Amino acid sequence: MHSIQPIVIVVACDNHYMPLLAALMKSIEVNHKSGEHIHFFILDDGIVKRNKTKLIRSVSSDIFTIHWLSMDQVIPKGMNIPYDNSSYPLIIHMRMFIPYFIPEEYEKVIYMDVDMIVRDDISKLWNTNLNDYTIGAVIDVRIREFGNSHAVENYLDLGFEASTKYFNTGLLLINTKKWREDDLTPQIFRCIEENRRFANYPDQYGLNVIFAGKWFEIDTRWSWSAEEWKSDASLIHFIWRKPIYKTYMFEKRYQEMFFQYLNLTEWKGFRPVSEFKRLIKKLLNKLLKLPLLLKR
Repeated sequence: MHSIQPIVIVVACDNHYMPLLAALMKSIEVNHKSGEHIHFFILDDGIVKRNKTKLIRSVSSDIFTIHWLSMDQVIPKGMNIPYDNSSYPLIIHMRMFIPYFIPEEYEKVIYMDVDMIVRDDISKLWNTNLNDYTIGAVIDVRIREFGNSHAVENYLDLGFEASTKYFNTGLLLINTKKWREDDLTPQIFRCIEENRRFANYPDQYGLNVIFAGKWFEIDTRWSWSAEEWKSDASLIHFIWRKPIYKTYMFEKRYQEMFFQYLNLTEWKGFRPVSEFKRLIKKLLNKLLKLPLLLKR
């Protein structure tokens, strides 16, 4: 029995990204000193038994209880994943269903992309007070505002200022009770569908538009891009090219940290993936979306 209230974390993963997930979980384990048990929910996009077994062997059961959930299990009846034009996998939208499948006893959840490593005690993030906000997030240090880049190209048509803050959805602290009460997922999906040609980063587009000016800002140390060195960063996010690829091009010290954690797991000795395999993965992501397009 674990007497202290547990930390609840949700991720989404497939076989291709299992080395990333292993390094993430090991980095959380190594740096977690405050004693809370962690309930770790993995949204499973076809992960094979062999990879599940390797992951279970890679992390401590004293710290983690792992819950496996298939994509089919987490999509509420009557809700449909939106179609978008990007090469991002369908699994990116699974974060939108968290408040509907997570046990109601857990009113707060951390969602994390798997392309991260944690360098601090995750309890510090967990204990962030959201006050009356539904979500907490970190400003995207590459974009920062709606008026930059092509993140929300039609922000003026939507009635927003160029200075509206833009967050990265790779890390979310979610009040699941408030999310359910406002039934936000259908609103987010409708936003993505109606603005498909502007949704270059589909999940981020929908979440940023729906939550514009209504989210709690977490310190950038908790989702720092791997493009730039920051000695006191608590969490590194490999937003673009992942450290598992031969063509990784960003801060090498972060990639070295990633492999230090990975080599503590059953993926020890993992060899970086070629650019060809990375591009094939992106093509498959596009092809898997075709059924969604045909339904429309």
